[in-house]
Amino acid sequence: MIRRILATTVKELLQLRRDWRTALALLGMPVVLLMIYGYALSFDVTDIRLGVVDQSRTQASRRMVEAFLKSGYFVQKAVLDDSRPLDDLFTAETIQAALVIPADFASQASARRPTSILFVLDGSDSQTANTVLGYARQIVASQIGSLYGIEVQSVYQADPLVWYNPDLKSSIFLVPGLLAFILMVSSVIATALAVVREKERGTMESLRATPIRAIELLLGKTLPYLLVASVSAAGSLFLAWALFDVPIRGSLVWLAAVTFLFLAGGLGWGIFLSTISETQQLAFQLSLLSSMLPTLLLSGFIFPISSMPKALQIVSLIVPARYYIAALRAIVLKGVGPEVWGIQAVALIIYASIVLLLATTRMVRSL
Repeated sequence: MIRRILATTVKELLQLRRDWRTALALLGMPVVLLMIYGYALSFDVTDIRLGVVDQSRTQASRRMVEAFLKSGYFVQKAVLDDSRPLDDLFTAETIQAALVIPADFASQASARRPTSILFVLDGSDSQTANTVLGYARQIVASQIGSLYGIEVQSVYQADPLVWYNPDLKSSIFLVPGLLAFILMVSSVIATALAVVREKERGTMESLRATPIRAIELLLGKTLPYLLVASVSAAGSLFLAWALFDVPIRGSLVWLAAVTFLFLAGGLGWGIFLSTISETQQLAFQLSLLSSMLPTLLLSGFIFPISSMPKALQIVSLIVPARYYIAALRAIVLKGVGPEVWGIQAVALIIYASIVLLLATTRMVRSL
């Protein structure tokens, strides 16, 4: 049995060596996608076009404006005497935000009386607007506190304490989910084409004439791609640490174990899809449809599962990336052990067992 599995594995590795474009795609695609999406996909907002209406014209108001500009988030695009032209500037998209400082700002603040600063935002992009509003609140609270020792707790929270991601970098939140997305898509596509390729080339008939069993063929087809996917996972994790400052606080052994479970499920699902497809084109389309969209939308990669409708929350229970991302973030960002993410590992074991059983059953029918 072991000899037949090894023979099939070597055959598949030789096929990958001859088909160097496929091997290069399997190894290089995760790295390329990680770099592209890692840099392009971000919730951080910079170069916010700011209009300033300083009606106070005091040292305190000038320091407030300087605090906005020195934060690194805002770029001053307009300086106005009053707020009437703001509507035209927003309409023309000259500015995205406006800081309006009232005439009595300095006197009210120095007397420790309630003072207000109007911050106007373009809300057509709600995600960006919420992020910019958070920047503005933090800058105003910090500046008022440094000027006059005032903390307006009912409006602003001064000196926040943030664990695991103190700078609130979106890359640290997104990149672990991005790793799951890339590994799932690449592993499913890789194996989904494996059996279909045998069908299209007519070599499946030769395999039927050999004494090889379905489980042996399944393992022989899966092991080479498991090896390739593991190398891609290690390389992608290294790039996440080197390029995006993603910390690796937990055990690499636990991380490797959870990743193995996730890849086993993805590879098994790809084999199952290959047994129900007659062409590589159909296998490729089914792979993308069943792996890319659920992982992107229903795994918690970008959108919190808790904010989804109940029906979608139930559907997300069958998405393996949901459990892998939760475990990955717990290990990488928090450094915790299986007492925290153990239930996710159990879910991955159940998923991998089911899809490998389905793949084996279908493989028996195809031989």
